[in-house]
Amino acid sequence: MYNINNILRENIKNLTPYSSARDEYQGEASVFLDANENAFGSPLNQQFNRYPDPLQYQLKKRITEIKGVPPRNIFVGNGSDEAIDILFRSFCNPGVDNVIIVPPTYGMYQVSANINDVEARKVLLTEDYQLNLEGIAEAIDEHTKLIFICSPNNPTGNSINRADVETLLANFNGLVIVDEAYINFSRQKTFIQELTEYANLVVLQTLSKAWGLAGLRVGMAFASEEIIEVMNKVKPPYNVNEASQQLALEALSNIDQINSWIKETLTQRDRLVLELKNFDFVLDIYPSDANFILVKTTDANKIYNYLVSKGIIIRNRSKVELCEGCLRITVGTPDENTTLLQTLQNFK
Repeated sequence: MYNINNILRENIKNLTPYSSARDEYQGEASVFLDANENAFGSPLNQQFNRYPDPLQYQLKKRITEIKGVPPRNIFVGNGSDEAIDILFRSFCNPGVDNVIIVPPTYGMYQVSANINDVEARKVLLTEDYQLNLEGIAEAIDEHTKLIFICSPNNPTGNSINRADVETLLANFNGLVIVDEAYINFSRQKTFIQELTEYANLVVLQTLSKAWGLAGLRVGMAFASEEIIEVMNKVKPPYNVNEASQQLALEALSNIDQINSWIKETLTQRDRLVLELKNFDFVLDIYPSDANFILVKTTDANKIYNYLVSKGIIIRNRSKVELCEGCLRITVGTPDENTTLLQTLQNFK
């Protein structure tokens, strides 16, 4: 049975987190002489001379209003990548423990495993890009701490079968991390709704995709209060800067704009699928719940290089396991998609 104390690293259990000036005093005052900041201000139109809120309270409050999850169940990080790294550092003993990844999938899970000296056991997805539950069960041992599942998956674009994920959550004694970076474009509902059912569930989301804030680096993790407490203990004290917090808060008030962009993205995704099918070098286009499509071609390298020569950059995924001959194409604006399609008409 899952118990956080059975998978948490001993040094993290005993860790005394850094106590910042903003942790020790969080109220209102007229004179702050506690944090060795520059009291004169910033050489900018906005003032950034004060350290940001280490726990991003105002931002979490707004996220709560949108997601329906209490602030105590939310971690905000410097992109979702920080949350991934913190999970490794909190739960995986270097050189001892292992995690399971299910390629083809987001490459940062493997990179974080390598950085933290943690074995990443690969269990390939099936031919239709779903979980191989039997293979995962065989790969798990007493040192398996985390299972990473990207849904909708990158680079394949499809959502992972919900019942299969729930099977893992119900039977695995470690953490199951469901990375929902592309959930805003999906027909599948978020796993955030299952947080009260599964104590070992961690859901990752981001403001980089549908919300259009990739340059601000703001990611979120949703989990039980005890998991969030661990992540807050391990993170750097001021991990999300003040500019990102302020701008993210402002962006989160523009839901109507985001919903409009999502709707247009889905329309353009359907358009790309429909028109790309007409090219004889396109062998298959895989179903997508994301803001990109995976296209199997006769010669991915040649097509990729041709588009680069025309100033159009897509992603060549032909060397990725189970994605041989494939190109990943992000859904662009109507004009960008027109340029892509017109350029491909001249490909020989």
